[in-house]
Amino acid sequence: MCTDSVDCVLDSSPLYGLDCEMCLTVKGNELARVSVVDSDGNCVLDELVKPQNRILNYLTRFSGITAAILKPITTTLRDVQAKLRALLPWDAVLVGHSLNNDLMALKLIHRHVIDTSLLYTREFGQKFKLKVLAETVLKRQIQTEGKKGHNPTEDAVAALELAQYFIKTGPHQVVERHLEELWGHRIVEESTDCTSAPTASHRFADVLLTLGRSVAFSGKRSDISLDLSYQQWHNSDKEVLASFMRQTKSPFLSVLHFSSLSDQLKRSVPHPEQQYQRVCANLRDMCVVFAGPFPAGFPERDVKRLFSCCGPVQKIKMLNTAVRVHAEVEFELLEGAVLALNTLNGLIVHGQSIKVQRPVYESVLDLDLTLDALMCDALNTSHLYTVKLNPSIAECIKISAKANGHMLDAKHLDLLTTKSKLSEETIRKTFGHFGMVERIMLPAKPGKHTRDAYIKFESLEGQREALTSSEDLWKENYLICPSVTPLHLPSWVAMTTPVATVDAEREDNERTHMYTSLQDQDMEHMMRKLDRRLGKLFRSLPDGTLSVVVLLGHTSAYGHHHGLCFMEVKQGT
Repeated sequence: MCTDSVDCVLDSSPLYGLDCEMCLTVKGNELARVSVVDSDGNCVLDELVKPQNRILNYLTRFSGITAAILKPITTTLRDVQAKLRALLPWDAVLVGHSLNNDLMALKLIHRHVIDTSLLYTREFGQKFKLKVLAETVLKRQIQTEGKKGHNPTEDAVAALELAQYFIKTGPHQVVERHLEELWGHRIVEESTDCTSAPTASHRFADVLLTLGRSVAFSGKRSDISLDLSYQQWHNSDKEVLASFMRQTKSPFLSVLHFSSLSDQLKRSVPHPEQQYQRVCANLRDMCVVFAGPFPAGFPERDVKRLFSCCGPVQKIKMLNTAVRVHAEVEFELLEGAVLALNTLNGLIVHGQSIKVQRPVYESVLDLDLTLDALMCDALNTSHLYTVKLNPSIAECIKISAKANGHMLDAKHLDLLTTKSKLSEETIRKTFGHFGMVERIMLPAKPGKHTRDAYIKFESLEGQREALTSSEDLWKENYLICPSVTPLHLPSWVAMTTPVATVDAEREDNERTHMYTSLQDQDMEHMMRKLDRRLGKLFRSLPDGTLSVVVLLGHTSAYGHHHGLCFMEVKQGT
């Protein structure tokens, strides 16, 4: 619908501030509230509107609209259009921030408008938020976190006053007054010294340009606030990837910004820290085994000594019943749990056979598939994990028979009690004859002996040869298994795990009742699409290209959660 308006306006034509709030329906965003203020900032219209189609999301966080608020409303879009046509003079000028969105929601055409997002614009056409402009220019706080949703009248007044200030002050004065606050530049007086030179930029991309190297940046304009002369704007991840792969010659440095992950978090996850906590909880579940029954009175200390032979133990929780004693053992690494299942299940302790098994949580139902995928992952290919058996086992526990077919005779007991520690020299001497050892990683803790290590062979054959010789290595006091923990994972989990402790009962309850919501399914679907695009991108790169994938972290009132960074040099196909 068109409003009645004259062909041109005068300096004396009245300004009217306009702002709308929307709800998400099956047909997209639809009008739910409209506010109009006159030139003096007085509210002349504030109407709630009943969307025509079924509402999917009230967008309460932004709109302040709820089902209870809209339930008694009978006002329609047609009613609001008629009121606006009757209210606005023929020479009225509508003022708003990103006014096109409001007019589209109103399904209204008005000939004379002022859009404050275009008056105060960043370089390369990027827009400031209304909240930022109000705080910087008007020195006023709007859209504060304590309020439930935006106040459209407040936003309409802010846009109106920004336009009035711009008209009264003039564009040059506006730029001079707010140059540093809004555009990040400082007015510097010209120096009379002819020898002075401008300060060189130390930004990596700028340095490359000065050295004659080509640089390209691709992404969505709305997501990027950098002042770059080499940007290429696209509307989606798909367009970013397609544009890059169409290039006949790749720049020296290409930065591709895939925005789907951050968009998904903004759209469906109100508290991203909950996602981090869930990831850490799931990883913790993968490192847990249940063991027992142990003889009555069996101490936690001896349980830890026994299971430490499979790798560093994070925590022991004794589960005492009226008759039997069991234990929940949490390892620091996934390999510890794997070795405990393979080695200690069926072990006879004080004449009693113990069973070692995985807990039955929803998070570990598909654990076998997850472990297989981790073993086949490029980060773990040709890697091996080994542990030197804890020499104190024989001192605290009497092992009477066998574990998984391995007979423990007196000779083996002597080996178990031998004082020794793991070193790079002994590892190379023991494992070197299986194949060339490229690297040895000893995750040693200060002041403690190292008893576990990661071994990387130059070829997959070396790892396979060592695995086929596990019986011989076991006789030499070594336990081995394929590597399943990516090397970055333990440090990342340690950084992302919240400092505050959770009540044990609450923790168990949350872990038992963990479920997969629709949001989780959407996130998984989006991550699969992102993974496929990264795979296509990596395969299209020429050999010798350094590829860096960064998943950004998150900072909130709950603390700082670190992101992830993956690096790989493309070598062949």
